Amino acid sequence: MDERIEDRLKELIVERLFLKIEPSEIGDEDNLAEDHGIDSLQVLEVIVGLEEEYDVSLEDEDFDAEMLQTIKSIADFVREKTGAVVAK
Repeated sequence: MDERIEDRLKELIVERLFLKIEPSEIGDEDNLAEDHGIDSLQVLEVIVGLEEEYDVSLEDEDFDAEMLQTIKSIADFVREKTGAVVAK
């Protein structure tokens, strides 16, 4: 898979939340709530997207506000759940 997980996550967030920005406008370290106005209900939609896109299941113990704050933190979580190799 050539596409970075971070890039796919940005596309997923823009598509699922109907954001009126380009995926490239979201920085890997941007705070999604503060910088892009993503609220808790929208986070749930992102979680559903992660489960569908990456065939991962988020358990109650996985829910951590910090894990869902940035593209980087979500990507790290996806890598951990899927065993994906971390690209440098």
